[in-house]
Amino acid sequence: METSDVELDLQRSVKAVLRELSTQAPALQSNQGMWRWSLHKKVERDPGKSPVLVRILLRELEKAESEDLRHVIIPLLQTLMYVLTKAIGITEELYQRTYAFCTRLLTLPVPYCTVALDCAIRLKMETAVPGMLYQRTVIAEQNLMSELYPYQERVFLFVDPELVSASVCSALLLEIQAAQEQQTPEACMRYVVAHTLQAALGDACHAGAVHRKLQASSRHVLEHYFHAVVAAVEQAASEPSQSRVRHLERLEEIYCSLLGPGAARGRCDGDSLQDRPPSIPLPSPYITFHLWTDQEQLWKELVLFLCPHSHLRLSADLEALDLQGLRPDQDLARVSVLSTDSGIERDLSLGGDEFLAPSSPETERAGLQRKGGIKKRIWPPDFSMPGSWDGPPGLHRRTGRPGGDGELLPGVSRVHTARVLVLGDDRMLGRLAQAYHRLRKRETQKFCLTPRLSLQLYYIPVLALKEPAVSWQLELRELATFLGRADPWYQNTVNTLCPAIHKLAEMPPCLDTSRTVDPFILDVITYYVRMGTQPIYFQIYRVKIFSDLSQDSTDDIFLTELKMKVQDSRSPKEGSSPRRRGAAEGLGAELSIRYQKALLSHRPQEVAVSLKATGLVLKAIPDSNTEDCDKYLPDIQHPGPEPGPEAADAIAGQRYPAYFQGCG
Repeated sequence: METSDVELDLQRSVKAVLRELSTQAPALQSNQGMWRWSLHKKVERDPGKSPVLVRILLRELEKAESEDLRHVIIPLLQTLMYVLTKAIGITEELYQRTYAFCTRLLTLPVPYCTVALDCAIRLKMETAVPGMLYQRTVIAEQNLMSELYPYQERVFLFVDPELVSASVCSALLLEIQAAQEQQTPEACMRYVVAHTLQAALGDACHAGAVHRKLQASSRHVLEHYFHAVVAAVEQAASEPSQSRVRHLERLEEIYCSLLGPGAARGRCDGDSLQDRPPSIPLPSPYITFHLWTDQEQLWKELVLFLCPHSHLRLSADLEALDLQGLRPDQDLARVSVLSTDSGIERDLSLGGDEFLAPSSPETERAGLQRKGGIKKRIWPPDFSMPGSWDGPPGLHRRTGRPGGDGELLPGVSRVHTARVLVLGDDRMLGRLAQAYHRLRKRETQKFCLTPRLSLQLYYIPVLALKEPAVSWQLELRELATFLGRADPWYQNTVNTLCPAIHKLAEMPPCLDTSRTVDPFILDVITYYVRMGTQPIYFQIYRVKIFSDLSQDSTDDIFLTELKMKVQDSRSPKEGSSPRRRGAAEGLGAELSIRYQKALLSHRPQEVAVSLKATGLVLKAIPDSNTEDCDKYLPDIQHPGPEPGPEAADAIAGQRYPAYFQGCG
């Protein structure tokens, strides 16, 4: 295909993506994920098209900036950065134009400035050390062991079989297993070595010869060249004054050692510079598939991620970190200790922290000895490996770099990143909120996971469509719709995948093993967890429910919506007819609501409402059909007869979330 034909074909694909981003028709929006996915596949099959696609995307971004079309800037910029991460042969001029475009976006409000800043930092790093973005991504996502770069990532995919159809679960499991069979550690090390050499040496690198040599090498030889390439890249990144010439000299030495002494002087035997270079894919991250059946499953999987050899019992290192926590059958309440501290400094003794025997003569003076109320935790010496490794300077926010997440303890860095992805509807997110609340409550006693692990949560709405005629847009739950309104990139990239996932999952599997089947569902999951950089924070609510003030309360954890039924407060009187009972004596119970009403004067106003109800629906986010805050009020389910005018006025006045006693 000629260059003009390639450019026209890519231009048509980019225009299709732009057209779908600007349309509001649900029938056309359902194909947005397909258009972007097919665009990436064209470049993946032919890496030589990458510079052409980068130039087209950059031209469209500059046009959108001049015409103030902000709704297409972030999707196109994320697509451009995804191509640049795995592209080879991008000119310095394109990198400089992209970097200048990102710096101009810094004057725009959030999220444009934050996305642009992240892209600008990565572009700066890739320009200084070519191939660094690809190398660090593969090492972290595939858990390749490297002392110079010990970051590790893992994607935990949790699915509830009761909420997601069996066809979707089977399709996900088959795609994940097929990808892991091809993405062996040896293959990933070949990708890293070949991509780094080609990105740095450019046309001087004989890609075909490097590919054949790496394919014929043993694992021991592969590990040797892999560690040599990683050392060269990380050394170049750690040097204060980055010398491009010195970095190229190191890689040329590795290149000549791999292909032989004559590699630098001329063409290798059997290699033609006119041949198309072999494609170097960007492997999908390491994903583990889990059917969520246990409340403690999330915590157990995170512990096993930090210590893979603790399947039967926790190792000595984990026991030193208090990672064993409490048993599931134990209560998670704090243990309080009565303090006998007198506060008198002269009463301190050297052995003040030692226990005294009951018959000891010093027992009488024990009340005047200071007892440490809060003791500083002494971490074991071996805890600093590898957590205290600070690594080379540079950006690694996506894989738990301390510069992005911070150090919660001195000398302890987060080198593990767990990305928890859940598929389902709002009920699955409620289960995730309960598991996360339990994990954080456990951390208040055993502060062990938080210092070493960066936890990121992702959500893809997948609905069990029972009727094909029902529109998927109408079936999206409130939280997915709310996320789509809060983040247009999420709406265009994630929310539109629901019908495509169902269609592909119901298709029969391809039995032809000679053909390479592109895993669409796995690819879109990979794109989401890699490029979803803007977090949206939610409050997790803990509610205490009292059926009777004389009895103990029951706790409930919810994220966006709480539904509960209210039992009758009293049984009907004997001999009374149900027809003679009015609204005040009907079904349900007397429900009292107290909340603070927000006023323009910023003066809090306490409001109390009492009415009869059979149930309560408390929502923490507005309904999907409104843009104002009037729909934040709890939905009261009234019994039988219509409420009177007084009750209607009381409901109309509830314009903000109700305040419940014990709400956390």
